[in-house]
Amino acid sequence: MKKIENLTVTIVGLGVIGAAFAQSFKEIGIKTVYGIDIDEETIKKAEEKNMINKGFLETKEPLEKSDFVVITLYPNLMKSFFVNNINYFKENAIITDVVGIKEKIIKDIDPIIEKSGRNIDFIFGHPMAGREKRGIDFADNRVFKDANYIIIKDEKNKKENLELLSEIVKLMGFKKVSFLKAQEHDEIIAFTSQLTHAIAVSLVNSDSEKYDTNRFIGDSYRDLTRIAKINEDLWAELFMGNKKNLLKMIQQFERELDIIKDALNSNDLGTLKEKFIISTKRREKID
Repeated sequence: MKKIENLTVTIVGLGVIGAAFAQSFKEIGIKTVYGIDIDEETIKKAEEKNMINKGFLETKEPLEKSDFVVITLYPNLMKSFFVNNINYFKENAIITDVVGIKEKIIKDIDPIIEKSGRNIDFIFGHPMAGREKRGIDFADNRVFKDANYIIIKDEKNKKENLELLSEIVKLMGFKKVSFLKAQEHDEIIAFTSQLTHAIAVSLVNSDSEKYDTNRFIGDSYRDLTRIAKINEDLWAELFMGNKKNLLKMIQQFERELDIIKDALNSNDLGTLKEKFIISTKRREKID
C-alpha cells in the first residue's frame, strides 16, 4: 500500500465539498491532486488557489492515473458517471463518494462494477459536514474538523483500503469514523440530517409574515433555521432518494409534536415539563 502522501488523487466535482476535500488533501501532504469539473472557471479557480495540481474537463486522463478517487456528484448523476467512465479507472483504484443516501446509489453502482470486471474497490462513504452555500468560492475544509464520517460496511471492500480511507479522513480532521450497513445509514440519516432540514424548511415557510420577523428573532430561531438556506437541487434528490425512511421519521416527529399540542389543549402542565426534562437530558448527552 502506498504512503498517503504518494497517492495520486482525483476529485470529481469541485463544488463546495469537493473543493474542501482538495484543500484537506493538500494540507495532509498528498502531492498530486487532480480535479474534474464541467465548469472551466471552477477548474481555473481551483488551480489558482492551489487546491489541485491540475484540473480537467474530460475524465479519462486523470482517472487512469489515480490511485484514489473521490466522487462528489449529486445522487442522480452517479449512475451515468459510472456507465460512461467505468473503463477509465486505474487497476486497484480505491473509489469513494460523499452522497447522503446509500441504498439507492449502491443498487445503481454495484452492478456496473460487477459487469465491467474491473478490479476497483468502491468504498461508499458520507462526511457528516457541509455548507449551506454552494460552489467553490465557499469551500472551507474547517467544516470537517471534529465532524463525523460514515463508511458503509461491505464484504467486498479490502480491509487495507478501509483502513486507508479511515486514516485519511481522520487526518482531514474528522473526529469519529463509524461503520454502518447501507440500510442503517439511510435510516439514521433520515432522522439526523433529512428530518432536521425538513423541520427547518417548514418552520421558515410557516411564517405568516404578519410581523417583520427579522426584528424579533433571537438565537433560537437562528440556530433552528440555519439549514433552511438549502440547495434545492441536491436536497430534493436526497429526500426523494430516501423517501421511505424520511416519511417514517416525519411521522415519528409528528407524534411528538402532537403530544405537546394535546398537552396545551388539555392544560397538562405535567406532560409539558416531562417532555422538556427528557429532551434536556438527551441533548446534554450530545454535548
